[in-house]
Amino acid sequence: MGQGGEPRRAQAYDGELGAAVARAQDGDESAFAVAYRIVQPGLLGYLRGIVGDDAEDVASDAWLEIARDLGRFKGDGAGFRGWTATIARHRALDHLRRLRVRPRAAALEHEVVMDLPGPHTTHDQALESLSTARALELVRGLPRDQAEAVLLRVVVGLDGPAAARVLGKRPGAVRTAAHRGLKRLARQLGVTDTNGRGVTDDGPRTLGESK
Repeated sequence: MGQGGEPRRAQAYDGELGAAVARAQDGDESAFAVAYRIVQPGLLGYLRGIVGDDAEDVASDAWLEIARDLGRFKGDGAGFRGWTATIARHRALDHLRRLRVRPRAAALEHEVVMDLPGPHTTHDQALESLSTARALELVRGLPRDQAEAVLLRVVVGLDGPAAARVLGKRPGAVRTAAHRGLKRLARQLGVTDTNGRGVTDDGPRTLGESK
């Protein structure tokens, strides 16, 4: 992922998504189905990272609210992804409060992992490797703030400021969480930078070197 870039697949669909949302707001039910088809895979993947096996039930509740409040939404396709992610996160946290448990770390599924644009930097390679079963296990082990930041950037396809709005945090804090999460993943996946050094939470180091 380039600086401030979005996953290629989500970005490519933003124009279609924005047009579908506008038509849906005018009462076109088939257009709402198009918007659902574009947004649901990433939204469901994000919810699986928070509530695990209850993701589909929470997503259903979120879509009921999305449909009810659709007329109040103002924005483009990218804005709609952020708006729906915010609603889904609120429903997920409500669900967890009812269960009185903490949000789970990410439990991604292969089919919702996004493609990545740009040159292959160390962190890009770590993200690309999220399509592997081993990497998905590693994401589950990330701290909650890092896991959510990575999920919103990679699975939902939000840019940094949009992800920050969803999480109710400063963009810098979300950027830092995503950066640390990606560095941790890169290190655990054995991805090296162009100098052949591993990546740690504290900075690059030579592979095999102790912290």
